[in-house]
Amino acid sequence: MAKDNFYHRVYEVARQIPYGRVTSYGAIAKAIGAAKSARMVGYAMNGASALEDVPAHRVVNRNGLLTGKHHFPGTHLMQQLLESEGIEVEGDKVQDFKALFWDPKSDSKK
Repeated sequence: MAKDNFYHRVYEVARQIPYGRVTSYGAIAKAIGAAKSARMVGYAMNGASALEDVPAHRVVNRNGLLTGKHHFPGTHLMQQLLESEGIEVEGDKVQDFKALFWDPKSDSKK
């Protein structure tokens, strides 16, 4: 039950990521008050690619790498989804990551 609640909180933050922006596992962890749980956020996001209302493709690692790409169906779906939003990806890395980074702790609706 606690895991379900954690995942629910992760998904709530992920749903707020603006179109054309990205955030990191660690930023989501901090936003939900679990700063040392970036890896758990990653586990939550692994299953989120199947949820239509959670833009899991917008969550990358702290360096802008598409570390979760293997959890999307198809060969390059995560990259394709990001590029469809105008986000440039080269070598599995978001280009201009700092400019595109969305901080849920400071920009959250909460």
